Amino acid sequence: MTGMTQQVTNWARNITYTAEEYHRPRSLDALRSLVAANARIRVLGSGHSFNGIADPGPDGVLLSIADLPRLLDVDTAARTVRVSGGVRYAELARAVHAHGLALPNMASLPHISVAGSVATGTHGSGIGNGSLAAPVREVELVTADGSTVPVARGDARFDGAVTSLGALGVVTALTLDLEPAYRVEQHVFTELPLAGLDFETVAASAYSVSLFTDWRQPGFRQVWLKRRTDQAPPRFPWAAPATEAMHPVPGMPAVNCTQQFGVPGPWHERLPHFKAEFTPSSGDELQSEYLLPRTAALDALHAVDAIRETVASVLQTCEVRTVAADPQWLSPAHGRDSVALHFTWVDDMAAVLPVVRRLEQALDPFAPRPHWGKVFTAPAAVLRGRYPRLDDFLALAKSLDPTGKFTNAFVRESLGV
Repeated sequence: MTGMTQQVTNWARNITYTAEEYHRPRSLDALRSLVAANARIRVLGSGHSFNGIADPGPDGVLLSIADLPRLLDVDTAARTVRVSGGVRYAELARAVHAHGLALPNMASLPHISVAGSVATGTHGSGIGNGSLAAPVREVELVTADGSTVPVARGDARFDGAVTSLGALGVVTALTLDLEPAYRVEQHVFTELPLAGLDFETVAASAYSVSLFTDWRQPGFRQVWLKRRTDQAPPRFPWAAPATEAMHPVPGMPAVNCTQQFGVPGPWHERLPHFKAEFTPSSGDELQSEYLLPRTAALDALHAVDAIRETVASVLQTCEVRTVAADPQWLSPAHGRDSVALHFTWVDDMAAVLPVVRRLEQALDPFAPRPHWGKVFTAPAAVLRGRYPRLDDFLALAKSLDPTGKFTNAFVRESLGV
């Protein structure tokens, strides 16, 4: 398609892209020609962002890489995989598992694209687990002049090139580190009190831990523990085991959720919360997320609890996870072990935005960094102070994209350029 003859929206349908043209090139040569010939370009991944990060504006080109030749090249000796950027994690996971290998972690949704996920700082959970960008060892970019530029670990530019908000070029392929395949059990517990919570001990009680609450009362309605079977059995004396399969959103059927009750299974069928073969919801939601220093987790939770009636008024569910520090310049977990507070809101932007502003005020003492693909209101003047390598990133962007071909209103407003 070369003209916007139909509306293109994100998954949640709260964003309708305003681009003049929409292209889905079928070859790398076609992609390079498109990039070289156009003045303003943004790439649409799997559409799971909730803001205008992918919108190039009315004078730009919206580009999908989903139709490029599929690349999934597993090197069992090196324990790596080279994957095209448009591949989604579910497909990637099945391919590497078939070779007896695994990713160290996955996000709650396996339906998201590899390139879009690492570009926005998306993550799973676990005090020892970094974001989805952590296993990336090389990223391949088609830059402003249409040339391909690989940036690998050891390159001085690398820590700016992976979590890059799509502002450096089109990510056509990535190479990821793998490890031997492993099995995981998932255990769900209910009603964990906030009063007296030892957050560090709870967060360290399994390989991946997620706490869920609707904030209608203090504490957490559910705790999901994902234990690797090659690690110690979980011990969780603080809450009762669930007696039925659970969904993170209270009242929703659990049929689309991954297997619970401690039944062992392949890593890629337990680390996500939702099964790859099902769509977890219709997209009738909005999302926000903030990463803060893990040392401030308990204080931050009490700060949210202090305004929980306001938060609960437009909330479907809140998930609390942990993410290990990484060196990526624009990663929300840059330089600090983090706690991530994720909010799934009702699909009503007018009602949600005032609550988001109030929430950001409550969390401000803890220097929260928002997830780049979700709803937030923090201005560039605030965000600049929370990313010590921002100027380095802006210099890198200028060197690879001197005319700002890959910037858009979101990038300019968020980074202050």
